[in-house]
Amino acid sequence: MDDDRFQIQESGFVIVRGVIPPHELEETRRVFELLVDRQRQVWAQSRGPGDPTGGAWETSAQPRLGTFDGLVESREEGAAVELLLGRPLEISRNIMEAPVAPTQFMLMCNPTTDHGPAAWHRDIHPIDQAPVSGLQQDLLANGPGYLQWNLALHDDDVLWVVPGSHRRPNTAEENEHLTEDPRRPLPGALQVELSAGDGVVYTNLILHWGSNYSPTRRRTVHFGYRSFGGDRLPYVLGMHRRGDASQYLGRSACDLWQEHRRLYDAECDTIEAAFRAMIAKDAEAFVQGLTSLHPGAEHREVCLILLSKLAHKLCFDTHPERPGYGGDFTQEQELAPRFSAADLEQLWQRFAALDELLKSPDGEQYVPGYQSGPMSYRFENMPEGLSLAGFVAAWH
Repeated sequence: MDDDRFQIQESGFVIVRGVIPPHELEETRRVFELLVDRQRQVWAQSRGPGDPTGGAWETSAQPRLGTFDGLVESREEGAAVELLLGRPLEISRNIMEAPVAPTQFMLMCNPTTDHGPAAWHRDIHPIDQAPVSGLQQDLLANGPGYLQWNLALHDDDVLWVVPGSHRRPNTAEENEHLTEDPRRPLPGALQVELSAGDGVVYTNLILHWGSNYSPTRRRTVHFGYRSFGGDRLPYVLGMHRRGDASQYLGRSACDLWQEHRRLYDAECDTIEAAFRAMIAKDAEAFVQGLTSLHPGAEHREVCLILLSKLAHKLCFDTHPERPGYGGDFTQEQELAPRFSAADLEQLWQRFAALDELLKSPDGEQYVPGYQSGPMSYRFENMPEGLSLAGFVAAWH
């Protein structure tokens, strides 16, 4: 597993062969197809006026079962959730060298008609994360805090990556290609070829591409793991759950499910304590809380930025520059009832100057290859001179 961690740091991805053994493939496919059938019924019932009878199943370029844990209705179907609590979790835990939990449960399916390629992108939104250079430096110094997976139930070669692009911003050549046509192979790109049962684990800071959404049968489980207690605070903090699937899990999987909830609740308590220290201008307690969330001594300012984004979601719920703001956070659901309106007003007073610092001095900008349009926030470069000491000193 040390080799896997090294390869994630160096290349940005690792292909893991035989995650699902051949003798388990047919049963795994059967279980997931039960969930596909149930989701198709939901889409058919919720279709809009003028939509075909299948709704999103027939119109989407990539029909996805999102948070499929909420579709599970039997112990038999619980095996789909248990898959993510098994070997992929163990591999991710060893790479991140910390306890980990799935962030959400998804299944990517083929469309009914040919939709062609998607666009190259990094799964990064500067408006609710941090400039990519900060996220990259944090990853290289402290290891990954979030890893994403594609696990193929049938042979799958849709995903392409640019090895090593997770370590740096886009090159001038990449920006030129992405501006001209973001739906063709980039220089140095690699096609990830998975046989049924294989998985690829990668940091979603990497430039990657869904190369061809065709009617060729595709059932690829897509999910991520976030760490708890590693050297860094993950930039994907959420724990998306669609109900409680634990009643449909075996005993060991159920214990893991409950343990993940305990870790999440403890993290929410730590964040609350850090925010209350800010409101009270208790610098020592705030630094202690930040250190607990991001034990790695290097690049704690990235953790500070992530807390500012969570605070924005707590204080304002949405953002005028991006509908669906803050999708990688779920902590506000737990934290919001703990703070009064006056508390939140004071909290944002502490973060407001940092939020302005994270905006581009040249006004609205855009860098190709990101999952957002033009915005005022910095895409790539961290603000010069940002430090934890300077941030705390500004309170006074």
